[in-house]
Amino acid sequence: MQISIVVPLFNEEESLPELTAWIDRVMKANNFSYEVILVDDGSKDKSWTVLEGLSAQNPNLKAVKFRINYGKSAALNTAFQLAQGDVVITMDADLQDSPDEIPALYKMITDDGYDLVSGWKQKRYDPITKTVPTKIYNAAARMMSGIYLHDFNCGLKAYKNEVVKSVEVYGEMHRYIPILAKKAGFSKIGEKVVQHQARKYGVTKFGMERFLYGFLDLLSVSFMTRFAKRPMHIFGALGVLSFFLGSCIVIYLTIAKFAFEVYRMTERPIFYIGMLSIIIGVQLFLAGFLGELVSRNGPNRNQYDVAKTVNL
Repeated sequence: MQISIVVPLFNEEESLPELTAWIDRVMKANNFSYEVILVDDGSKDKSWTVLEGLSAQNPNLKAVKFRINYGKSAALNTAFQLAQGDVVITMDADLQDSPDEIPALYKMITDDGYDLVSGWKQKRYDPITKTVPTKIYNAAARMMSGIYLHDFNCGLKAYKNEVVKSVEVYGEMHRYIPILAKKAGFSKIGEKVVQHQARKYGVTKFGMERFLYGFLDLLSVSFMTRFAKRPMHIFGALGVLSFFLGSCIVIYLTIAKFAFEVYRMTERPIFYIGMLSIIIGVQLFLAGFLGELVSRNGPNRNQYDVAKTVNL
């Protein structure tokens, strides 16, 4: 099979018939063998009833229903496990992502050799309250990840099948699949300008809180990709630095007291800064040590992603 199209959805009963028909037209026009995996993330409307009817008409449609709303990451992770196509393409169900982009994305993976291609909605049909925070968030993601993408959160992306099988998406990590893919060794990441369409049905399912959660998740994924197997490198380094700073302050105050007869040291703010630095330094070092113990005793401490072998 050439293409697996993954569509997570929540309360999108109106857009589903139009979306699946649009995908089918594009696939037939390009003679692609394909499957569409639609994951109903606990919808409260008639989305699942619509999916059952559409699946009965088109055997290429496969549908999964969650009992409750787990979030987009859970829907993507479930679909990734089921995907059989050589190229996996994700898109949103609200018709803001155009299926007409699929052939070009497929070509960038198969012909140009990219591991992952992310869409870039250069011209957006969103209010300024959404576009400005998005620009700030993407700038922070580029700076912290070293991956130069304009739109990390674009739902329209294409992957080699082995990429989606090598990453685990959980929580709200769907925004950072490129970072997770890079950590897994898939470093050829490209970008394509894609058409962004105004929402035709319903309302957005994401509020302003996603920008706060997105930033917190960015900190989390940055830490996990760099220090998951070596927590002492971050906690130990910060602990040693803090302990050294506090020790220097204490030594200075000791010399000042006995050499220059400076008294009433405990009334000086620098005394408490020195003590606090020493205490924090010890705590950080112990946190790193405990993190190392947990990491070394983890079941996957020596599990590595072997790409290829010869004569084994």
